[in-house]
Amino acid sequence: MEWLSAENVVAVATAVVGIVASAGMVWYERRVPRRKRIGYRVQMDNPIGENVSSGRANVRLGWFDEAPGMADATFVLLRVENDGSQSIADNDYTGRELHGLTAVFADRTIRGVSVTQPPGTDHLMDHFTPSAGLDYDDGTLRIPRVPLNRGEHFKLLVLLSGGRVGSEVRLIGGIRDGEVSPNRSTTPDDQPPLFSRAARMITVMLTVCVVTLALIVVLRDDTPPPVGCEKGTLTVTGSTAFEPVMRELAKKYEKDCAGATIAVDPHGSTAGVRELDAAGAKSKNGSPPVVALSDGPKPSGLPRLRENRVAVSVFALVVNDDIPLKNLSLADVRRLYRGEIKNWMQLGGPDRPVLLVSRDANSGTRQVFQRRVLGRGEIANSSLDCVHKDDATAPVVRCELDSTDQVLSTVARLPGAIGYSELNNAIGYKGLQRLNLDGHTPSVEDLEHGTSDYPYREIEYAYTYGQPPADSLASSFLSYISRGSGQDVIRTHGHLPCGTPVGLKICGDG
Repeated sequence: MEWLSAENVVAVATAVVGIVASAGMVWYERRVPRRKRIGYRVQMDNPIGENVSSGRANVRLGWFDEAPGMADATFVLLRVENDGSQSIADNDYTGRELHGLTAVFADRTIRGVSVTQPPGTDHLMDHFTPSAGLDYDDGTLRIPRVPLNRGEHFKLLVLLSGGRVGSEVRLIGGIRDGEVSPNRSTTPDDQPPLFSRAARMITVMLTVCVVTLALIVVLRDDTPPPVGCEKGTLTVTGSTAFEPVMRELAKKYEKDCAGATIAVDPHGSTAGVRELDAAGAKSKNGSPPVVALSDGPKPSGLPRLRENRVAVSVFALVVNDDIPLKNLSLADVRRLYRGEIKNWMQLGGPDRPVLLVSRDANSGTRQVFQRRVLGRGEIANSSLDCVHKDDATAPVVRCELDSTDQVLSTVARLPGAIGYSELNNAIGYKGLQRLNLDGHTPSVEDLEHGTSDYPYREIEYAYTYGQPPADSLASSFLSYISRGSGQDVIRTHGHLPCGTPVGLKICGDG
């Protein structure tokens, strides 16, 4: 499924987020408290007097034939409700008078008032008393300070005379942190809209925009891809510590660039650069399609190899979980690897013999350890199984293994064992723990922020035999490594890319 790329997934995810955000806006408008609000609307305004007239005919009801001045009587049903999202208390009304709201019936005179309320709100009737401010004269009706929970309402059936049906009806008053305003409803007892027209418009526009964006990204033509792709075959060898990074980078490049095949076949840093040099010496077509990764600079005597600084790698010393130590000084580490400390008791640990689990001579991780931490080479190999001495005269057990994974699994299996590894490989490995050196924690983040002088670190180099052609797969792949997506992969695996500002300084200092 070619459309299932990282960019397209992000675009579709953006669309989903936009739709969720739209739904969230609707929910917000409906559920999240806004300003307090009292809404009102006229639900009925009908003539009931002697001279009832419609557009089609005159109708004589005769309800008030004997009542003076009531020939043009009308009934108005006024609904008052809390259509906000917060309850309204009696002290939320801001007027200085005893009453809370004032209803004004233009050009008409109030003859009587009846109050109704829905079932379950009988308590509201206690507030409609003259002592609470209920009163009227001429065309003005004074309404008490009635507390209303969210969604509660009451209705006022007002008998009027004079004026005409449809004359203006206004509700006047103030609410603290709120407003009093007319609302609308399609039928007399429907709830008014609970979210604004503007909110609905924004929601629709946002949804249309993000869905359109997702369709554009998914359906766009991605040929050619954004990197300078080249076809052919390439072998990446060298560092086993950097192998996980290279495998992911190779996989991503092959996915982005059809026709490219990249084989990752690490054998250790020293073996890798020597293999590259040998392949270059035999090549009759210039630089061979080989890139060798090395933990640290190449050995001397290989002048044709051209370096590319890729990343800063952090390494760590690891010990079996039965050793409770959290920190070692550089001096103690050097004593351990000279064979001067034979039992962990000498460093305050348990009564366990020291087992040194090391890498073979081709390992860049070992060379970095010797160069950055020990300042010299390790003592001679004395064991094949990492448990028993094959040389009885050796001060401690020391074995050599071919890969970082072998070192980690052996240290985790053998009580009293100590070894070393690239940091990210050691993180989360069961049965062992990482050691601080001179109080400094092995951490890429601390290194990047300039807060650590942790010594066991090194630059990761990518070597080619001479300068490969600009249109070669080797040159394209090296450029891919140093760009945005390549740097993201390097960082994800716990290394600091040389292309970042801090990485550039560290890599430049060597």
